[in-house]
Amino acid sequence: MRVRLEDYHYTLPPEKIAAYPLAERDLAKLLIYKEGKVTHDIFRNLGDSLNQSYSLFFNNTKVLPARIHFRKASGALIEVFLLHPEMPTRIVQEAMLVKNEAVWACTIGNLKRWKSDQVLSRTLKIGDDEVTLKVKIADREKRLVRFFWDQPYLNFVDVVEAAGNTPLPPYLNRAANEKDKEEYQTVYGKKEGAVAAPTAGLHFTEKMLTDFASEGRVMEELTLHVGAGTFQPVKVSDIREHNMHCEQIIVYKHNIEKLLQSPKILAVGTTSLRTLESIYWYGIQLINGSNTNQLFIKKLFPYAFDAGKLPTRLQALEAVLQFMEDNELNEITGETEILIMPGYDFKVCDALITNFHLPASTLILLIAAFIGEDWRKIYQEALNKNYRFLSYGDASLLIR
Repeated sequence: MRVRLEDYHYTLPPEKIAAYPLAERDLAKLLIYKEGKVTHDIFRNLGDSLNQSYSLFFNNTKVLPARIHFRKASGALIEVFLLHPEMPTRIVQEAMLVKNEAVWACTIGNLKRWKSDQVLSRTLKIGDDEVTLKVKIADREKRLVRFFWDQPYLNFVDVVEAAGNTPLPPYLNRAANEKDKEEYQTVYGKKEGAVAAPTAGLHFTEKMLTDFASEGRVMEELTLHVGAGTFQPVKVSDIREHNMHCEQIIVYKHNIEKLLQSPKILAVGTTSLRTLESIYWYGIQLINGSNTNQLFIKKLFPYAFDAGKLPTRLQALEAVLQFMEDNELNEITGETEILIMPGYDFKVCDALITNFHLPASTLILLIAAFIGEDWRKIYQEALNKNYRFLSYGDASLLIR
């Protein structure tokens, strides 16, 4: 099936883009789509539109202050933007705990002004200590940067927290401020490694989560470290040719157990949805004879099968759980570049909480795949009702 990008465009006036969050997260507007009908509420009342049969799955990744600046002696500013770790490990959770030095793939601002043999440095204050952080280009062509610091007791995450700035999305067209360090994080973020927030979760407050728990709602956390590729514009008409970004995920045994027990699954955000759907396809790989705990889903893998002949959600999840039990695994780390576009047959998710996305983007394609052509009706309604769009904007609850 050929999906043309131009069929998924809409006009987004710049004034509809929320440059700043609301003072109270849960007072965001909430558009509710169910059985083809649209209603409106505020996010604080989410539970009123969600019966107890839904289990909520959250992405507990935490945003790194991934934008790090160095000043050359000449005064030139060099920006190093962390993308993903390369050495001594590519596993984000392990890379956060590395001591002494680390190599990361980065985008580099003002690269032409930075010579390959030149070491840049800056002094940081961490606790009571002064720490010198240095960087050097490890591979110019691959944009690999070596970081090294002079306090061996510090982990890489400690250094980044002290040196970096919040990596706000480029479409906000503003520099990050001190408030963004807290506001561009979910209240349940735990696992450092994302360079963009799972923004649907920004609307939740501690009180909402406490109230949901007291009501006996099932709430599970999994991990997808959101990469900068989520903002990568689509430059091809045929979406199948898009260089889909690959993101690291961690799936826990208790996630699989709860999925097997849950009559309905609600993904909090597109990153949670992509992770949940990827778990199904990992189950298919196992059923088909794969015997690896390195989960990896290629972008078009789901489209290689006859939908009528695929195992059920239950069968795929049971295969994953059995594999984990046989190998005494409590978690599986892997990567997904799954591309969800119109024509995709959803296997796990029954409902989705998400913000309003850029025109002609992979996320609009995902929304169109999830609810069909009604995505146009929803977006026009949101524009007419003066909803706030994109990362710091309002939310929607989409029920299939």
